[in-house]
Amino acid sequence: MKRVICVVEDEKDLNELVKRYLEKEGYEVRSYLTYEQAAMHCSDDDVHLWVLDIMLDDKSGFDLIEEIRHQTRDVPVVFMSARDKEFDRIIGLEKGSDDYITKPFSPKELVLRINNIMRRTYKDTVEKIKVDGYEIDEEQRKVFKATEELELTTKEFDLLMLFVRNRATAFSREQILKRVWEVNYYGSDRVVDDTLRRLRRKMPDLNIHTIYGFGYRLG
Repeated sequence: MKRVICVVEDEKDLNELVKRYLEKEGYEVRSYLTYEQAAMHCSDDDVHLWVLDIMLDDKSGFDLIEEIRHQTRDVPVVFMSARDKEFDRIIGLEKGSDDYITKPFSPKELVLRINNIMRRTYKDTVEKIKVDGYEIDEEQRKVFKATEELELTTKEFDLLMLFVRNRATAFSREQILKRVWEVNYYGSDRVVDDTLRRLRRKMPDLNIHTIYGFGYRLG
């Protein structure tokens, strides 16, 4: 089951950027552009975390966190704002936020902070993925065969999770490069094949048809 994150940000481009990065990390993201849109969902009981902009239309993220806390005191809340003032940070903490990040920020930093909060908050309910005799701990980025931990590089693990999350989906090398490496490797089109070969050597019991469907072939 995917963790659900609600993003409330009135700048559409930033909203989409945050959504894209969080989805890439494996979260289900629900985006809202206004206070009113978000307020209608404060009672949703399947939300695991809220990301709130402070400056919204006619109200603020401070107003919204009060609505959220009225429904539940447990769901984590992260503020993001262009207002880098100690006063705002203190208000956010007083109202029950778990973190505060100032614009402009790196989307990767936001994702890392959210991952840390998720691990702290839901550490007793982490579900491990079991595939072909392997156990994948996505939160800790670890893979086990029985009790033995396998040593995967960052990109090997990212590549594995791309296919695990998108079973039977066909990917071109270019698509994989953009989603895993986030760049176009012009002149290095074998990097995907090389990484996949190493991954298969380390996880020989993987059934490529189970994990990768029929969409990707080594060339």
